[in-house]
Amino acid sequence: MIRVFPDAEALSRAAAALFARAAQRAARRAGRFVVALAGGQTPRRAYEWLAHLECQGTVPWEAVHVFWGDERCVPFEDPRSNARMAHEAMLQHVPIPPHQIHPIRCEGDPEAAADRYEAVLRAFFREAPPQFDLILLGLGEDGHTASLFPFHPAVTEQRRWVAAVPEADPPRVTLTLPILNQAHRVVFLVAGARKAEILRTVWEGPFDPLRWPAQGVRPGPGRILWMVDAEAAAGLSRIR
Repeated sequence: MIRVFPDAEALSRAAAALFARAAQRAARRAGRFVVALAGGQTPRRAYEWLAHLECQGTVPWEAVHVFWGDERCVPFEDPRSNARMAHEAMLQHVPIPPHQIHPIRCEGDPEAAADRYEAVLRAFFREAPPQFDLILLGLGEDGHTASLFPFHPAVTEQRRWVAAVPEADPPRVTLTLPILNQAHRVVFLVAGARKAEILRTVWEGPFDPLRWPAQGVRPGPGRILWMVDAEAAAGLSRIR
């Protein structure tokens, strides 16, 4: 399913509202809300809205557990860090218990970092296949999502929950498709005219997830939502 918003600001506000509703439902159902965050400018604005006093009180922050879908292997202080971005935009402004924030520690060897984060996930989910309540994702202009890049072996990984992408610059660590596809809900946030061509390709082109990894995110009917602005949706010939 795809929802089109007039601009990136409207998209960001709607994404923040969706996050709050998902958190409320999960907290009532299971006593906790487990979310994997995305990096990038569109999610950043959504996080800023969640930290705004208008939204902050709608989220049961004491029940929220934050993970990340991917991370660059840079220090936390580096502006490219997804964890830093989320911290600056949202986490430092909301009453979430610090021990419920689970960043990917990705300085140094990306393979070792992937192993460590998989151990974190296995401990948290008690070795059961992890089902996040919500995973937020973006879409790269080459069709990548999280840090699953075209033709990289991580795209076809079936055994590991977390994979290293040492060839990237900087190297990265990412959740794998089997984990993304276990989520209760996956939401893509896509904005801007530069994303129009790849959005059309992912939606309307041939199915080739090795070439366009975002196509491999298929958690099941009713469990995936694309939230896009009008500029990104401009190339679509059909919306369902």
